[in-house]
Amino acid sequence: MEFFTIESSIRNRRARPFILKRRAMEIQLNNRQNWIPFQEIQQRLPPLIRALGPHPGEVSLLLVEDREISRYNRRYLNRSGPTNVLAFSLREGLFPEINPGLWGDIVVSTETAAREARQAGISLMDRVLFLIVHGWLHLQGYDHEKSLQDEQIMEARSREILSRLKAEQRREMVMNKPRLAVNVDHVATLRQARGGNEPDPVTAAAIAELAGAEGIIIHLREDRRHIQDRDLRLLRETVKTRLNLEMGAAEEIIRIALKVKPELVTLVPEKRQELTTEGGLEIVRQKKNLAQAVTRFHRRQIEVSLFIDPDPGQIRASREVGADIVELHTGHYANARNEKEARKLFQRIEEGAELAAGLGLKVSAGHGLNYINIKRFAGVGEIEEYSIGHSLMARAILVGLDRAVREMVGLIEQL
Repeated sequence: MEFFTIESSIRNRRARPFILKRRAMEIQLNNRQNWIPFQEIQQRLPPLIRALGPHPGEVSLLLVEDREISRYNRRYLNRSGPTNVLAFSLREGLFPEINPGLWGDIVVSTETAAREARQAGISLMDRVLFLIVHGWLHLQGYDHEKSLQDEQIMEARSREILSRLKAEQRREMVMNKPRLAVNVDHVATLRQARGGNEPDPVTAAAIAELAGAEGIIIHLREDRRHIQDRDLRLLRETVKTRLNLEMGAAEEIIRIALKVKPELVTLVPEKRQELTTEGGLEIVRQKKNLAQAVTRFHRRQIEVSLFIDPDPGQIRASREVGADIVELHTGHYANARNEKEARKLFQRIEEGAELAAGLGLKVSAGHGLNYINIKRFAGVGEIEEYSIGHSLMARAILVGLDRAVREMVGLIEQL
């Protein structure tokens, strides 16, 4: 961290800022990086602003990559190379009284933050939020480089803000209702059974969204057994909510995803002989490869979810490779042979969701969920989204897709 005073800010006047306000405090966000999707930044900043508390004035937050922050280092510090965060105070220097409403600028390199997050085994967004807090404290006059006592005071203040941030995130999690994301793979499976043109998963996706689904899921397999490349292209153009592309980590499919740019990709294990995905992804054994894949997606501003069993080791490994979301595999719970086994397996899901959320990961759940077994999830506030396909389509054959989706949306809203 570098802290120094200059007489003018480096706010990008040409960019249209995203403005967040809390009482008299205003943050102007200029996004000039490709490591974190802008949508995620918008979602994660409001709890941070509440944690910082009301402070009259304006702060400019600039998110950049290493090349740009290196330019600021050379220009203002005569140093080479990137740093993680810079703080430019406008309340010190020659004329702080000219505009007392301006606190100054915070500049964060998300590229450097990504390297630090991998080393620390935390999510990229959590690291960025920490750096914003660090820069904000410098704008308030804290400086850990003055003395050991000043360092301890600043660390204590940082812990206090981060503790409030966690509380705000938990409160927001409780307030937000979980969402339904509909998997339309089985529509494509029926179409492929005859090799014709119907039923069309693109049409099914539109009906699901009209009925209240807040996401559409498809799995583009290497063998193209159901979803085809044509489906992916059309759905990318027509989905109004969020398109989640499930995929194995094969290079061919990765390149397709990077080109099409869905809002989210979910990496899953894939075997040609399986009828459906049979278990969670093994993260621990392939950390390096998965971390590289996650980085490639983040550079294209694509969020990454990992489909895993609710195992603590796999959850921690998911955070370490930089995933944004974990989708907890609920298939074992759904296939439980008796009530005792179901309770035991459901407890693992509950504990996994709590652990993942505590590590800063967003949590979804799916596989084998239906109109009966989903009711047990009432009160599991950490799960933000439920991914459901087979049971919806099975019910749709009897009552119609619109009604089937609306009924499931109604159940999820009661959780």
